[in-house]
This record gives sequence, C-alpha cells and structure tokens, in this order.
Amino acid sequence: MYNMIGKKGDNMEKSVLRVNSEIGRLKTVLLHEPGEELNNLTPKYLGELLFDDIPWLPLAKKEHQAFAQVFKDAGVKVVYLVDLVVEALDVSEEIKKEFILEFVEEADIYSETLKELTTEFLLNIKSTKELVLKTMSGIQKKELPEYHARTLTDLVGEEPFITNPMPNLYFTRDPFAIVGDGVCLNKMYSTTRRRETIYGKYIFLYHPVYKTNKLFYNRTDKMNIEGGDILVLNKETLIIGVSQRTHPSAIELLAKNLFFKFDSGFKTILAFTIPKFRTFMHLDTVFTQLDYDKFAIHENVAKELRIFRIEKDPVRPSKLRVTEEKEKTELVLERYVGRIVTLIPCGGRDTISADREQWSDGSNTVAIAPGEVIVYERNNITNEVLTRNNIKVHTIPSSELSRGRGGPRCMCMPLERE
Repeated sequence: MYNMIGKKGDNMEKSVLRVNSEIGRLKTVLLHEPGEELNNLTPKYLGELLFDDIPWLPLAKKEHQAFAQVFKDAGVKVVYLVDLVVEALDVSEEIKKEFILEFVEEADIYSETLKELTTEFLLNIKSTKELVLKTMSGIQKKELPEYHARTLTDLVGEEPFITNPMPNLYFTRDPFAIVGDGVCLNKMYSTTRRRETIYGKYIFLYHPVYKTNKLFYNRTDKMNIEGGDILVLNKETLIIGVSQRTHPSAIELLAKNLFFKFDSGFKTILAFTIPKFRTFMHLDTVFTQLDYDKFAIHENVAKELRIFRIEKDPVRPSKLRVTEEKEKTELVLERYVGRIVTLIPCGGRDTISADREQWSDGSNTVAIAPGEVIVYERNNITNEVLTRNNIKVHTIPSSELSRGRGGPRCMCMPLERE
C-alpha cells in the first residue's frame, strides 16, 4: 500500500498547491458541479446521505454555474473535480483498474458475487469520464447486465442501489484541505462521505499537475477531521474547529505532522470548540475570514467558544503543548493578524435573523481577495451588514444549493492563493 504521509528529507517536487491564508487573492479553485447523484436522492435515504431536502438538479446546476462565473469574472482559474480525477486515472490503465478495485472494496457491497459483477460493470465502461461520473452518481442493481436476485438479501431487500450516490460532492471543501503547500486528505465523520476522499487520493497521488508527497493527514488515519473545520489564518497559523465532525485527537495528529514530520512552516494551531450539532456542523458555518482584520461570526456560538493554542513544547522535544486562551476571541485573533479585529455578526444583532441566516450559511463566506467575498443572496440582512463594513459582496442564487446545508465556502476548495 502506498504510504501517503511524507517525512522531512523526502525528495519532493515543488508543489503548485499553495494556500497560506483565507483571503489572499485566489488564483485556482476546485469545484464540483452537481450531477446525477442529486437525482438519485429519495426521501427514504435523506438522513443516511446527510440531506434535509432534495434539490432540483436543473436549477441547482444553474445556480452552481453562476457561482463558478463569479470566480471566472474575477480572473480565477476554475478546475473541476471530475476532470482532475479523469486526468489522474488516464495516466495509465493500471491506475484506472486500481481505482475501480479500491472503489468497489470501499463500497460495502454485501455479496462477493455482486462485487464481481460491479467490478466487471465498471471495467467495461470505456470512457474514463463516464466511469468517474457513474461512481459518483451511484450504481443501481438494474444497471448490471448479469444481475438477478440470488441471495436472501437480494430477494427480500428493497434497496435499489449497489453503491449509494454521493450527493455531498459539490461541497468540495470537506474531503481534503490545501494547507500551505500540502494537503490534508481527510478522514470523514460519516460513512457515506468517507468514499469521497478516494478521488482526492488519486488526484494527489497521480495527477500530472497536482500530485504531491506532502500529505499532512491520511484518509486511513483513525480519527475524523473535515475541511470545513480547517481555516488557514496565515503561513504560520491554522484555526481548526473542534466540531461534530472533527475530533480533537485528529487535530493533535495533524499538529504533530505539521510541526515535526514536515518543514511545513506552521507553528501554531488554534482549536476553536463549537457546539456539536448539525446546525453548526463545521467551524466555517459560524466563522469565516473576510479581510485582514474582519471576520464573520454567529454570535450565539461566539458566546460558547473556547480557544486552545497548540504548539511545540519548548521543554519536551517532539511533544505538543496545549494551552487554553482566556482572552476574548477578537483579542486572540489580533495577536496573530497584527491588527485590531472586527467580528461582524451574522444576521446583525437580531437573534431571530441571526439563527435563520446562519441556517442558510450567512457566515459561510469565501474570499476571492482581501475584503471581497462570495455569499448567498438569500441572506440579505447579513449581506447588508457586510457591505456597511466595507466588504465587497458578490451574491449568488441559492434556493436549491442551500438545501444541502452548505454555503459558498463549503462549495469550493482553493488550490492556490497569492
């Protein structure tokens, strides 16, 4: 098995990946336009697949295209997950076969016969793009030419799918995160999303442009961590949420890799604890950076926030020191950004508006440059507050995209910032 965690001294090519802040002018961003995986959502499987409702695909695609256009109009290069996976698999037939075998093995198919039929079905798909899209959209039993009910499970089961769809893929922020010039290939919290990281594995292992040995976290590591909890404050400091979906021990393992195994340049991780509810599933649903000295925040969470500083222990080599910060959030941030910090509340000061707009990701902004962000147009109160605080706001439609419980930051992964 390929060891995806490099060490100091490894012979590494210079990476084109570089994200040393949340706000540096964006140069390249990764997106995934929603596809047939949304059409394979049904009410019965919403909970299992982490959705509260079923987006209407035609409009969701139009909304996502409007999102992509904002980046393009700003001079940002937009690359798509499907295309990068295809380019990685097309490096050789052996790599494509390796991907198929690994995908089937991780799909939790209950029958060895079904595994064999599914493998044969995928191997017979000639177009690599069609293959990748099929793994994302889900495989139904009726699609397999040789399938017929044999086992008791087949005969009494009502599930139409051999492999479930991956409707959360348009939230490209979570399966992996670019940190400095490397990658955290994440261990996802929920079983249904863990298969998403296989695409990142093949991109960063084989893609002609984006392959790298600098993987700071491995999808096979024990504890869960997700990209929506990872914010790059600057080239020396990360902020990571201790949330429903990111375990504190995963943060400590990432810290050890960054501080001791790699010359990553990072010296401090600030761990922000937030309530462990679906409403606040990731840190970036309640807290994002807007400008050098401005942050969006949901005030109801800010009242409960605890901050812990993780750094190298100056006394014990190769050990971490964890210290709780006792100052207010803005004062802690000021020490790391070197400026007086303003926290801008989601929904303004009105509690009802704040809760409503946080639910539709009013705090989930993504910066394309310092002081210039993309937001959902539906959060009009928050957007007005941002504008009054001299933030340039680009609004995008979101009636369907927002049904997946994620905002503009959730839907993109910066690959390179100035």
